Amino acid sequence: MLAKMHSATACGSQRAAARPVPKSRISRSAVRVSASAERSGVEASRRQVLQLAAVPALGSVLAPSAALAAGKPPRGFNPVQDLNDNYQFLYPFGWQEVSVDGADVVYKDVVEPLESVSVTLTPTEKADVRDFGGIKEVAETLAKEVLTAPGQEVEVVSTNERETKGKMYYEFEFTAKTPRYTRHSVAVVTANKGTFYTLSTGSNERRWGKMKEKLNTTVRSFSLINV
Repeated sequence: MLAKMHSATACGSQRAAARPVPKSRISRSAVRVSASAERSGVEASRRQVLQLAAVPALGSVLAPSAALAAGKPPRGFNPVQDLNDNYQFLYPFGWQEVSVDGADVVYKDVVEPLESVSVTLTPTEKADVRDFGGIKEVAETLAKEVLTAPGQEVEVVSTNERETKGKMYYEFEFTAKTPRYTRHSVAVVTANKGTFYTLSTGSNERRWGKMKEKLNTTVRSFSLINV
């Protein structure tokens, strides 16, 4: 089942063409709040995204998921809450939403094309990510057969399990090498109430040292709103 998931999850690959989200859609789908002004009454989109674009770093001492739950995102991040699809996460400030076929949502850096984050949702009959197998098995399958394009040299670097509000999450780090570049990625997956969730983010290997802390914060911040 894992190997059949849509390849658009690998939003940093060249197989999924990113298209900017029309401004009209952004204005309908997001409520942006600055440190000095708050705008209300904006119609929420299907995802009912709440973005706080420039809030103080009141949550910088909290773990990413705890800071997000408390409504206090760390400095340098925007929060996303999808109330319909039941997930939330942080992404680096300045990334723009784009449309990618097969992905529920994608944000990316408009200057660095390999720096992006995507969330994909796949129907499943399984209630827990552990029902798909151990973390190493799941990480290997997703990294090599779902999150990267065919022909890339893929290596899983590390894996980690975390439990949040009684729900298990599998986190893993991997690299995908092509003749032209190497992409360094981190991802997190979980399952709940008929849906398999995948968040994947990454950057060019040459920028990994600069970006890894931000990307790991994004992965650690991903959680389900209701379990």
